[in-house]
Amino acid sequence: MGMQTDVKVSQPLGASNTFKDQAGNALGRCRIKAIYGTSGAAAGTVVIYDGSNSSGTCLMTVSTPTAANQGTFWILMPGEGVLATTGLYAALTNVDSVMVIYG
Repeated sequence: MGMQTDVKVSQPLGASNTFKDQAGNALGRCRIKAIYGTSGAAAGTVVIYDGSNSSGTCLMTVSTPTAANQGTFWILMPGEGVLATTGLYAALTNVDSVMVIYG
């Protein structure tokens, strides 16, 4: 059987824009399995970087719906997920909250 890891959920993204575990520690190397978030009043984006700031490699840009149209978004990653080698940082535009499910 292939690779299996425990799956965990980050805290909602805070003011530092660095994803953290439930104990408040910055995430290190991990695989994003899914993303869950709540939209703002207008359509927006979630840009996720590998590292502790926006100078890291961009892993993905997610376009989000407006809160009036959907309110929440949920995206599952295929296969083993998206690998972040050093950590996860996100830049949000018109997004109220976002969490990652990771392993």
